[in-house]
Amino acid sequence: MDRQGIAIAGLLLTGSFFAGAAQAQSATAKLVDGEGKAVGSVMLSQMEHGVRISVEAEGLPSGTHAFHIHETGECIPPGFQSAGGHYNPGGHQHGWNNPAGYHAGDLPNVHVADDGVLAIEYFTDAVTLGEGEATLFDDDGSAIVIHVGEDDYATDPTGDAGDRLACGVIQAAT
Repeated sequence: MDRQGIAIAGLLLTGSFFAGAAQAQSATAKLVDGEGKAVGSVMLSQMEHGVRISVEAEGLPSGTHAFHIHETGECIPPGFQSAGGHYNPGGHQHGWNNPAGYHAGDLPNVHVADDGVLAIEYFTDAVTLGEGEATLFDDDGSAIVIHVGEDDYATDPTGDAGDRLACGVIQAAT
């Protein structure tokens, strides 16, 4: 199964796989749009073999959008350039279809319904909320970004995903 197939399978796995995993840490991110208006939230949970990411948002344009973890925990509207590039502690190129590898922050595209609602759950083993090279809690933190366009899973460094639509700083849950 290719990386994209694994990601789709990860979206579908929610029941028994997550139920038995130990939860060591959790984090949240409040998504805001380019005007600074709250549009949703992200919950991240450290599981035994990776991180579960749950997103609930509304008021977004319908369609398919790129969804990434970015390298800097700062979301200054309107363009959110302060979030930096994709989270990439391994120094790889972008995209699951790129033969040179993929960024740890590369996640599958998401689909926003016609009513502007996004509700997804995803699992990744490429990052951690704990210690280590792929921790989302490095010196400058990390952010979740939803892009205007969809990720083509190949173009380095951004997947040709276009402007940044929404952004949320990942913060340890208290």
